[in-house]
Amino acid sequence: MRSKNSDKEQPNNPLHGIKLAEILQYLISTYGWEELGVLIKINCFKSNPTIKSCLKFLRKTPWARTKVENLYLKSIRK
Repeated sequence: MRSKNSDKEQPNNPLHGIKLAEILQYLISTYGWEELGVLIKINCFKSNPTIKSCLKFLRKTPWARTKVENLYLKSIRK
């Protein structure tokens, strides 16, 4: 259960409240799988990519998730 102050706990976090699946969907629609594989060099974007397989990998791999989140933040600021 969410606390009443959950929005106040991270007021400066632009990723607060955004699910990883939403971030990935946005990046796929913006760049496509091929371009994602060029921008972020991880196999889940290059070798037979699916949203399900990428989410599984990104949830287990913090450095890769950070790269995806950083690309998302950079692309929404444009």
